[in-house]
Amino acid sequence: MNQNLFHDLMEDFDTHFTKDGVNGERVARRLAEIATIGLTDEGGSRRIGFSEEEKKAKKLVKSWMEASGLDVREDGAGNVFGRLQGQRNDLPAILCGSHVDTVPNGGHFDGVLGVVSALEVIDSWKEQGYTPLRPYEVVVFSDEEGSRFHSGMTGSHAMLGDIDMETQKGLTDINGLSFEEVINDYGSTVSDFEQAQRNMNEVAHFVEVHIEQGKELEKADLPVGIVSGIAGPVCLEMTFYGEAGHAGNTPMTERKDPLFAASELIQKVHALPSQVSDTAVATVGKMHVSPNGVNVIPGEVTLYVDIRDIVVESRDQLVDLIREQARSIVQNSGVELDIHNNLDVAPVPIKEVNQSLLKKSISNQGIEPMVMPSGAGHDAMPVGHHVPVSMLFVRSKDGISHNPKEWSSLNDCVQGIHVLKDYVERLMDE
Repeated sequence: MNQNLFHDLMEDFDTHFTKDGVNGERVARRLAEIATIGLTDEGGSRRIGFSEEEKKAKKLVKSWMEASGLDVREDGAGNVFGRLQGQRNDLPAILCGSHVDTVPNGGHFDGVLGVVSALEVIDSWKEQGYTPLRPYEVVVFSDEEGSRFHSGMTGSHAMLGDIDMETQKGLTDINGLSFEEVINDYGSTVSDFEQAQRNMNEVAHFVEVHIEQGKELEKADLPVGIVSGIAGPVCLEMTFYGEAGHAGNTPMTERKDPLFAASELIQKVHALPSQVSDTAVATVGKMHVSPNGVNVIPGEVTLYVDIRDIVVESRDQLVDLIREQARSIVQNSGVELDIHNNLDVAPVPIKEVNQSLLKKSISNQGIEPMVMPSGAGHDAMPVGHHVPVSMLFVRSKDGISHNPKEWSSLNDCVQGIHVLKDYVERLMDE
C-alpha cells in the first residue's frame, strides 16, 4: 500500500462521513493500494492500457469484488464486471464504474475513484443488509486514456460493438507493437476482443463518478457537482497554402503569407464560442509551419481546431462559424484554404430527469447542487450513445489532473460516494 497517500488522505478526514455503511478508511486504503501499482519516480501513476500494471490493478479490484460476494467476469477486451444480483434479476442492471489505466505519469484519482466509489456502494449495502431491486454491476473499462494506441475508451467501445476491427487491427502502439501483439501479450486474442460486445438491453443506466479535472467546484467551495452533459468534439484540420519567399527581399505588399492568415483565424477562434453558447469551447493546440525557417515566409501552414459543446446544435453552429471565418480571411488574399473534418463525436446530454434525481441526492447530503458540463471525454460518452447515463464530479484541487499532483480530499471523495449511493437507490425504482 502507498503509505504516504493513505496517510495524506486520512490526515484531515472527518470521520463523521463514515456512516450508512460507507467507510472512509476503506476508501482511502483502496485508493492507496491501487496507487502502488505503476508508481513512478515522480510519485505519479503509470498504468497504460493493456499493460501489466493495468492488468495487475484489475486483478486487485477483482479480488475486492470477489470478497464482496460479486459474480466476477472479464471479457475479451479486458473489461471487468462484478455483478450483485437484485431482487428481480430479470430487470436490466445499473452499471457503475470507470477505469484504472492512466496516462504515462498521471495521478491517483482519475478513473480509480469511480471504480472504488462504485464498489463502496456495494460494501455499504452489505453492511446495511440492503438488496437492490435490480442487479447492480461494477465495471472497470480497459484503456480509457488511449495512451497505448492514441485512441481512447477502447474497452467501452468494445463492449458497445462500436469498433471498426480492421482499423483496430491496423493500430501500432507507442513501442511499435501491433494491436494483435499487444492483446495477445495481455492474455486475450483479437477474436475474443471482437466478442466483447454486450447486449445493451441488459443495462438500464450507467453512472460514472469522476474527478472534475477543473476548478469550478473549487471556486464554488463544493465537494461534488452534477454533469449536465459530455461535450462531443469536432476536429477541423485546416491547411493554408501561400507562397514561400525570402523574408528580406519580398515586399510586404506582395506576400501570400499563410501564417498571417492562420494567425487571424486563431484570434477569431478564441472569440467565437461565446456567440453560440456558454458551454462551447474551441482550441488551436497544434500547428505545422513549412518550411519553418527563421528567414523564410511560410509556404504552407496546417492547424487543428478542437471544437466542443454539450449540445450538438450549438456545437455545429460554432463549427460553421469557424469555417466561414477561415474562408472570409483567405478571400482575396492570394492564400488558398483546404478544410478536413478529422473527428466528429456526438455530445451526450444528461437527461433532465436524471439531473433532477441527482439534485435530490446531493441536497439529501446537505450540499448545494451545482450543474456543469464536462469538456473532457469519459467512458460515459460512448455508453451514453446507447443507454441513459449520469455523471457526478468530485472536486479537484487546483483543477490539476493527468499529473502526480492530482488531488481530491477524502472528505470530498466520501461525500461523492454518499451521493452516488443515494442516487443509485433512487434509480433502482425508476
